[in-house]
Amino acid sequence: MDSTTQSRLKEVLTDRLKAVEERIHAACRRAGRSRAEVTLVAVTKTISAEIAALLPSLGVLDLGESRPQELWRKAAHLSKVAPRVRWHQVGHLQRNKIEATLPLVHLIHSVDSIRLLNALDQEAGRQQRTAVVLLEVNVSREANKHGFSPAEIPGLVKPIAGLKHVQVAGLMTMAALESDTQQSRRTFAELRQLRDWCRTDFPPRHDLCQLSMGMTNDFEVAIEEGATLIRLGTVLLEGLA
Repeated sequence: MDSTTQSRLKEVLTDRLKAVEERIHAACRRAGRSRAEVTLVAVTKTISAEIAALLPSLGVLDLGESRPQELWRKAAHLSKVAPRVRWHQVGHLQRNKIEATLPLVHLIHSVDSIRLLNALDQEAGRQQRTAVVLLEVNVSREANKHGFSPAEIPGLVKPIAGLKHVQVAGLMTMAALESDTQQSRRTFAELRQLRDWCRTDFPPRHDLCQLSMGMTNDFEVAIEEGATLIRLGTVLLEGLA
């Protein structure tokens, strides 16, 4: 990337980040929350590693990827130019991708089965690390989505109590794609209520402080309902190849 292109892209990103920050601050004010309670995760799946590498210089250190192979590739590139980046695995994670993904990620948002929890626990033990994860919950109850159903969450108390190398830091969900503001609000409120229940019943080492919810179309509502992590791609990165 030549210097002229890099300068133009940074200018575009700076303007978009400023607009998003204004919206985040306004949502926090409406909810009586501090801006510091919300982490923006820039989802980089539509952009190159070279463009992703511009984000840390603009203060965005939390980057998310849907596909593990893309996360591996971009993490390798950015490790040379932006070693402070915190990578988030936000898409479906297959068990055969755990070994290579685990050393690279700050947080896995998309744990959607007991089999995956157990596989993460086994591999984290082998690597002598703790896997910090979120449980993905299909609150909108759509047949084409991954995730535990809300009704399955109480049944996870015993399996999670047996994990030695996994820490459940919270829950994640996505609102229905075609949902309106009120439908999204109900989805996010239900996840928050479910998290509050989990805090009472899950073993104490699982702090459940995180709620990953809210994307380009609904992040303001998610913040109003308690999101601590918002996953933004289109509103920041659309059209930047």
